[in-house]
Amino acid sequence: MIEPSRSLRFTFLGFGFLFLYIPIVSLVVYSFNESQLVTVWTQFSLKWYAALLHDEELINAAWLSIRVAVFTACASVVIGTWAGYVLARMGRFRGFTLYAGMINAPLVIPEVIQGISLLLLFVEMAKVFGWPAGRGIFTIWIGHVMLCISYVAIIVESRVRELNPSLEEAALDLGATPLRVFFAITLPLISQALVAGWLLSFTLSIDDLVLSAFLSGPGSTTLPLVVFSRVRLGLNPEMNALATLFIAFVTVGVIAANYFMQRSERKRLTNVL
Repeated sequence: MIEPSRSLRFTFLGFGFLFLYIPIVSLVVYSFNESQLVTVWTQFSLKWYAALLHDEELINAAWLSIRVAVFTACASVVIGTWAGYVLARMGRFRGFTLYAGMINAPLVIPEVIQGISLLLLFVEMAKVFGWPAGRGIFTIWIGHVMLCISYVAIIVESRVRELNPSLEEAALDLGATPLRVFFAITLPLISQALVAGWLLSFTLSIDDLVLSAFLSGPGSTTLPLVVFSRVRLGLNPEMNALATLFIAFVTVGVIAANYFMQRSERKRLTNVL
C-alpha cells in the first residue's frame, strides 16, 4: 500500500484547519468593523464593543448562560464520575444492561424528544405537586445536566478502564477503605478526564438551543435563544463582538487547562520515577 507523502498529508491537514478556522477568524475581524453591515468592511473601530456594553438583553442572556453552564458542568462531573466509575469497576451486576442503557440514552435520543419529555414532566409535576411553579434557570439546569452526564460518564469510564487496578488493590491491602482509595488514588489519576468532562459539559450547556427553548420561561432567556431570534431578523455586529469575547475567554480557559493538566502529568511521572 502506497503511503501518502508528507507534503500531501500537511496539505490536507492545512485545508482541514482552514475550513474550520476561517469562519471564526472572519467573525473576529468583522467584530472590529465600523460598518453596521457585518459583511462589508469599511474601517477599524471598537464601536460595537462599546455598544455591547449597553445591550442589556445580550449581556443578561450571556451571564445567565455562563451561570447555567458552570452549574451544569460541576453537577455533571460529580454525577457522571460516579456513573462512569460504576460502569468501569463494578462488573456486570444485576440490572447492568438497563443501567448502561439509561446512562447512554441521552447520547442517542434527539434533543427535541428530551425537551418535550422534560417539558411534559415539569407541567404534570406543577399540576400535582405545585412544583416547579414556572420554568426558568433551574429547569434549564436539570435538562442540561441530564444531557451532559452521559458524556462525562463515557470519558471517565474510558479513563478508569485504562488504570492499573493493582494500585487500588495495594491501597486496599494496606487497610484503606474503598471510599478513601477512590479519593486518594483513583480521583487524582483520572483528574485529566474530569477536567475534559467539565470543559465538554460547559461547552454543551452554553451552546444548547433546543433544550433551553423547551425549558426556559419569562426572564430566563439564554444566549443561544437571543442570538437565534436576532439572526432571523438579520445579522447584528454586536453579536460578533460578543462572540469574539467568548472565543477569547474559551481560548484562555483551554490553554490554562492544558497547562495545568500537563504540569500535573509531569509531576505524577516525576513522583513515579
